[in-house]
Amino acid sequence: MIAILSVQGITKQIGGLLAVNNVHLTVGKDEIVGLVGPNGAGKTTLLNIISGISSPTKGKVVFCGEDITALKANKICKKGIAKTFQIAESFPNLTAKECVTVGALFGNNHPVSMKEAQEQAVGILEYVGLPKEKVDTFTKNLNVVELKRVQLARALASNPKLLLLDELTTGLNPKESIEAVSLIRKIRDEGTSILIIEHVMSVIMGVSDRIVVLDHGEKIAEGRPYEVVNNQQVIDTYLGDLDVF
Repeated sequence: MIAILSVQGITKQIGGLLAVNNVHLTVGKDEIVGLVGPNGAGKTTLLNIISGISSPTKGKVVFCGEDITALKANKICKKGIAKTFQIAESFPNLTAKECVTVGALFGNNHPVSMKEAQEQAVGILEYVGLPKEKVDTFTKNLNVVELKRVQLARALASNPKLLLLDELTTGLNPKESIEAVSLIRKIRDEGTSILIIEHVMSVIMGVSDRIVVLDHGEKIAEGRPYEVVNNQQVIDTYLGDLDVF
């Protein structure tokens, strides 16, 4: 496996709390890695560190062979890492097309014209399944599912090599979740590696090549989906508290 991302001993201390404690993980080229664990396990904090939103206390993040630990989020985005957020929000007074156009213009390391960016935005919104009649709708008038699609489209507009997804399918109904899993696989099959946080175990089991489990900021398990769900420590600390199957 060729590792596109290598997280090496990442620690994040916030006051007296170790939000992330000496975590190591890799994401291979064209691989989907699931990141799971109880609330407060450090999952979103870890994604924020990888994407440059937050800085680690210790450790480093290596992407495509380059140490990107000290880079700001905008520089990391242009290197090829894009992220969606747990809470689906966007620029409320911009249309869906305008929001994605912003991603194409400023998140991409390859300069494009306004016309090209707008054309890309329309194409990507269609790709993620936003209804055509909603393309020119202000995002403040979109529902949560539609906002999630716009947020994903904006991330894809930066042409990422690695996509960080933070609870993309949370709040979706079963049909929408199945569609989301199919889309995630399609994105991977077209050459983008994915690191995904998800609490819906049927989704994470169905989409992941490997799963990493965090608890209280520490990695407690890693392996193929069937290995992780049969790990007694994972059952005791996470799965045993959830009606996941």
